[in-house]
Amino acid sequence: MGTITKKKLIQDISQARNLHPNDVRNVIQSFLDVMTDHLASGDRLEFRDFGIFEIVERKQKIGRNPKNASVPIVIPARPAVKFTAGKKMRKMIEKKPSLSRSSSPSSMNGSSSINR
Repeated sequence: MGTITKKKLIQDISQARNLHPNDVRNVIQSFLDVMTDHLASGDRLEFRDFGIFEIVERKQKIGRNPKNASVPIVIPARPAVKFTAGKKMRKMIEKKPSLSRSSSPSSMNGSSSINR
């Protein structure tokens, strides 16, 4: 598992579709720009089987300064982007093995041996 950057995504799509990377880059950047514009104007973006992007209001909350915990800090309410995975994506993710090691069978029964 690793981080996929826009550059890597462009390479993968250009190779898979036999397209010039600059063409793919322009399409992806245009897509991201239009998505951002629509979200900034308060629109909800829905992509069937992939997911939904929408703006939600994060509530005001009280935080603490780690250097001086006795001083409360008010974190103001703010808009934020929320993503909800679609049905197809959710099913594909659920098929993958768990990312946390604590739920692996060997850690549940107390065994600490590692098979290599």
